[in-house]
Amino acid sequence: MPKHEIRALHTDSTVTVYQAYTPEIGLPAARDGRFPEAWKRDRMTWIKPSFLWMMYRSGWATGEGQETVLAVEITREGFEWALEHACLTHYEHGIHEDRASWRRQLKRAPARVQWDPERDLHLQPLPHRSLQLGLAGRAAGCYADDWAVSITDVTDLARTIHAHVRAGEVSVARELLPAERPYPVDGAATAHLRP
Repeated sequence: MPKHEIRALHTDSTVTVYQAYTPEIGLPAARDGRFPEAWKRDRMTWIKPSFLWMMYRSGWATGEGQETVLAVEITREGFEWALEHACLTHYEHGIHEDRASWRRQLKRAPARVQWDPERDLHLQPLPHRSLQLGLAGRAAGCYADDWAVSITDVTDLARTIHAHVRAGEVSVARELLPAERPYPVDGAATAHLRP
């Protein structure tokens, strides 16, 4: 398995990403299919194509302010636009001309990418990386207003899978995971995001 590869639940036209919020934001978003007024459009928002990385980040939907896990289905067009306009969150020799040009690019970019260790069902790190995509400014507004196709509350799914893991029923838990697979994206278009 490649160390840096985008894996996600996706269709011909959409890709599913995950976020966790307080119930005050997550429940209305799932109910109405759009983010409520309380959702901050002027803040960086991080989306994650990996369900298990979201479970790691939210503590299986138990972390403070992360009690509601959302599956947000967005257009592939929007997702790929964000990737094309993203900058790595860290300087990488061979990708960036120098640290100063990387800082300028980071400041201008409407999206940011970092690669964190993917997680297994016990939330232990794996040797390959999972994409985290940060959206700010124009990208955050497009995400909320134009790219989001559907928003689903998957908190109960998270808790069910976690209950099976705690009970030692790992194979049952694995069967319930979203069917994430490599996301077909032009390697040249994302070369600036692969350390």
